[in-house]
Amino acid sequence: MAEREPSRSTSNPPRAEVDRPAGGSRDPDGVSERLEERAEGHAEERQGKYVYCIIHSEEDLAFGRAGIGVEPAEIHTVKYRDIAAVTSDTPLEVYDPTRENVLAHERVNELVMQRFTVIPMSFGTVFRTEDDIVELLRSAYDAFKDVLIKMQGKLEFGLKVLWEPDLIIQDIEKDDENLRLLRQEIGSQRGSTYFARMQYGRLVDSLLQERSEELATAIMVGLADVSVASRANKPIGEKMILNAAFLVAREREEAFDQKVKEVAARHEHLNFKYTGPWPPYNFVNIRLKLERAFDG
Repeated sequence: MAEREPSRSTSNPPRAEVDRPAGGSRDPDGVSERLEERAEGHAEERQGKYVYCIIHSEEDLAFGRAGIGVEPAEIHTVKYRDIAAVTSDTPLEVYDPTRENVLAHERVNELVMQRFTVIPMSFGTVFRTEDDIVELLRSAYDAFKDVLIKMQGKLEFGLKVLWEPDLIIQDIEKDDENLRLLRQEIGSQRGSTYFARMQYGRLVDSLLQERSEELATAIMVGLADVSVASRANKPIGEKMILNAAFLVAREREEAFDQKVKEVAARHEHLNFKYTGPWPPYNFVNIRLKLERAFDG
């Protein structure tokens, strides 16, 4: 069964507000006022720029309020020549990878991806000033341009395939005589079955590994003609046999979707879960030598 996971959403937590005393001033010397002005000035000095992704653009662009923060920040671009960083104003702080923060980061990339090819930046990429961003774009201009050209019009889809090991073992036993004999010996309960159980466990592990590799290869091959490239990542947990990413041309998205369903129909004992489209997270590899954007 192929199951395409729905789009995710999240809500913002309420903003904390500070109650101020009513009535006349109790600070005739203006000390509180001066401290408040100093605090506001310090806050301004601690403002930075959060970077979500890099796109090709010769114009200054705005994407509305969708950025990371308690209240969604205004998204805009910082440009160098014909490439631009998609950014928002942010406090200079280290962002915790909470579900809400990560979803906000991904939400901006997905929004921009509707109109542009994007190079996604790592979560939590913060710079002090626009000049620092321009320097990034300038120093890595050739690398960014090369990737933007290669990723033009391409999307990423994720595919996870899971099985039930116990059901697969039953299926394997039908085809493997040695496994059946060991199962019968263990079930007979005549004498010690310790060594039989040991042999059975090792043989089961070996046959499961072999079968999972065969299935994963068959699935990857089955989707090769509707994808530009693919990458197999490490499966997570004992039930997952494939954890893959596919790079797909935008105009072939429907063809890829249909092909996943066809492949899944040929493997009814497996559970197919795929997501996307995403920016090409698994297919962009730019190594940038950057100093820390700010002191934590």
